[in-house]
Amino acid sequence: MTAGSAPNWRPRLAPAVVLRHDRVRGTDLLVMPERVVVLTGQAGTVLGLCDGARDVRRIIGELGTRFPGAPVATDVPAFLDRMRAEGWLR
Repeated sequence: MTAGSAPNWRPRLAPAVVLRHDRVRGTDLLVMPERVVVLTGQAGTVLGLCDGARDVRRIIGELGTRFPGAPVATDVPAFLDRMRAEGWLR
């Protein structure tokens, strides 16, 4: 795990980032000033758990329960690190 995905990190969306569901497209979006990012797969589900109250370990646990057998223990920390590097998570 890198520093950003430390188990005690409590990720939350950056102040200018809003997670929205687009019913027309049937997908989740990250809406920012002058930019929209279309999320694929379960990215919206993962980011929806990033509320600043749950730490990475709890997020992984909740996703492991929702998606048994999925490699959440390895994929989620890497995903969160990428989102933090983009500046979308704090």
